[in-house]
Amino acid sequence: MTLQADSAPPSPDSATTNGVVPVLEETLQPPSPPPPQPLPSTPPPELRLPIWWPEDGNISMDWVENLMRCFDWCSRNLPPSELPSVLPVKVLDSLILVGSKMLHKEPNCVTIDPFRPSPDDNSPSAASVVVVGDVHGQLHDLLFLLRDAGFPSRDRIFVFNGDYVDRGAWGLETFLLLLAWKVFMPHNIYLLRGNHESKYCTSVYGFEKEVMVKYGDKGKHVYRKCLGCFEGLPLASIIAGCVYTAHGGLFRSITVTPSKRFKGKKNRKINVNQDSKILSLGSLEELAKARRSVLDPPWEGPNLIPGDVLWSDPSKTPGLAPNKERGIGLLWGPDCTEEFLKKYQLKLIIRSHEGPDAREKRDGLDRMDEGYTIDHTVDSGKLVTVFSAPDYPQFQATELRYNNKGCYVVLEPPNFDNPIFHGFSAVTPRPKVNPYYDFEEVIDSDEELDLASMVTS
Repeated sequence: MTLQADSAPPSPDSATTNGVVPVLEETLQPPSPPPPQPLPSTPPPELRLPIWWPEDGNISMDWVENLMRCFDWCSRNLPPSELPSVLPVKVLDSLILVGSKMLHKEPNCVTIDPFRPSPDDNSPSAASVVVVGDVHGQLHDLLFLLRDAGFPSRDRIFVFNGDYVDRGAWGLETFLLLLAWKVFMPHNIYLLRGNHESKYCTSVYGFEKEVMVKYGDKGKHVYRKCLGCFEGLPLASIIAGCVYTAHGGLFRSITVTPSKRFKGKKNRKINVNQDSKILSLGSLEELAKARRSVLDPPWEGPNLIPGDVLWSDPSKTPGLAPNKERGIGLLWGPDCTEEFLKKYQLKLIIRSHEGPDAREKRDGLDRMDEGYTIDHTVDSGKLVTVFSAPDYPQFQATELRYNNKGCYVVLEPPNFDNPIFHGFSAVTPRPKVNPYYDFEEVIDSDEELDLASMVTS
């Protein structure tokens, strides 16, 4: 007697050449147990897993390089939920604690001096400076960039312009890796804040869900730690006294005028006028006083400068105007770039914030195909945009991808005012992974955000 096998579809290698489904002989023996699930890939012996926190609290180059290799291997061989077996929560907490303390102590606008005495004879020497734009959780492209440009060192300073997380599938690993470099070499790598280092953006574009998937019941704890660290990221930098960098760019002046006293208390009225005719550029002194420790930079009220610095965009139209496309920040023209450069004797502004999806909607500005654009050329210098996430975004709703290159900028001594652009393509193939946000429903760029739901405290 024979039975037709109907409990499961036939496997491909059990089918006959004529397409007939084979039959099974009836047997009185118990059914075979299901095949065992394959164990996770065994890490190569050179990886030291799980990652540990040094007893003396001082991480080394060897520790950071092991972290890089472990993250790379983990992303290719383990499911995301296995990340705690590679980086335990206690180690993550220690890294974020040390890094966050460093970041919170830095000023809003960091002064970066590449001229340093030589350790051998105390003679002056200068390091080159590498400026990196958005990386958006594209871990493997970041690893390539670091190796291509050369690791941070005494002779090479890195400035990252923010947007480490969201959209890409490895935002947590990307940010923690850069934070580890910061802890190891605090004066050779500077991490600035991007608009995506916020509670609102991370809840929409995937980072919050990514953390929850990777750390499970500890996910909320890890996410809160990351948000606290994001609040400490500086807003801008001045390199060698001649280059200003920030994620979005320039910002408005906030005028403060005395008002009447109410209920016996001294009050001060903040006059913020949204009328583009009376908007004026802010000063570095105002930037230094802005309150950056907010989960979401406000788009209204007295603390507008952080939102401007993180969300604003350049324009070919002269003057300052509200950025109506984004609903937060400003648009500024070439005349404003000239005014800012001339006032502070600068030669160059390097900003980021706009990828290929955003740029294709901007009339009059170049596309982001090569990872950089020169947006303003004025008497005092230039304004450039650099974007360091190639083939962005990682998850795209259309078959036709942007296939943009990423880019980083190198500034060489002694003048540091002539940007050298280094373009690169995406690392392929990327490990297969599911997205952490509904990329088919969520808009591609940061336009039309539901700003009403953002925290304004």
